[in-house]
Amino acid sequence: MTTTVATTRETVDAFFAHFGAGEMPAVLDLFSADVDFHVGGADHVPWTGTRTTKDGIAAFFAVFGQVLTPAEEYEIHTTLVDGDHAVVIGHNRFGVRATGKSFTNHFALHFTVTAGKITAYRMYEDSHAISEAFAG
Repeated sequence: MTTTVATTRETVDAFFAHFGAGEMPAVLDLFSADVDFHVGGADHVPWTGTRTTKDGIAAFFAVFGQVLTPAEEYEIHTTLVDGDHAVVIGHNRFGVRATGKSFTNHFALHFTVTAGKITAYRMYEDSHAISEAFAG
């Protein structure tokens, strides 16, 4: 039996395809069992922090539907790939259910992919705009 390992680009493209379709089990399957996953930002923004397990990552993605309105905009502008690393640049716009405020977020995501699995994920986003939208 021959096993083909997905390239970094294929893995990142699959991540966004599954994420956009709401296929969370398929998204989670792209992550390695032990992952270095971090999103910086204010403590009162519910998705910030570090996670190291698939359960933690599942909780990260689940929180969006709980605290945000559906995306008003979500666009990927650029994907750059260099070996095991990919950087994705884009923007999105969401509303915060609890405050009624919205934010536009320009972001960069840095993925590290090893043997077809995401082993590291770093989100760099407009933490100030997001923090302000969550402030009551």
